[in-house]
Amino acid sequence: MSEQDITAAVPAADESSRVEEVSSTSKRGGLLSGAAADPLAVDEVTPLLNRANKLHALDPETYPRTGRTYFLIDPLKFSKAVTAGKTNGRPVRVLYHSHLDVGAYFSETDAAAATMGGDKPSYEGLFYLVTSVRQGKVDDHKLFEWDYANKKFVERTMEIVANP
Repeated sequence: MSEQDITAAVPAADESSRVEEVSSTSKRGGLLSGAAADPLAVDEVTPLLNRANKLHALDPETYPRTGRTYFLIDPLKFSKAVTAGKTNGRPVRVLYHSHLDVGAYFSETDAAAATMGGDKPSYEGLFYLVTSVRQGKVDDHKLFEWDYANKKFVERTMEIVANP
């Protein structure tokens, strides 16, 4: 797959959540899903709680990073959402999160989380959308996918289209 189309409603919902994100100085993220019949479109946003601040407050030695520099989701909730999407005809296609004041790129931390320390992604076919927020404003979006031939994440084309 070389292109992922995202309906206009999704980025609008995603960007509106950035206002709250910037005021709380914590990364935000979630899932983008769409009808199984249209494999290149997403039309639903499911925000996920960033657990980084909570875990950092409980145990800063084990969790030294805060939500400003780390997006940590509940892996069981994520897995359940992916499983539910496969059975209800609305598969999860994209895991999205923001980067605050550092640009939209797929970091080593992003890659390690996506592969769970292994040599390939834990969820085949999942795209990763990184949104850059600088000085309180969204300034970029980049979409990434696992390249099986080269065994690394690569940037893909993303087109934002109007709702049909």
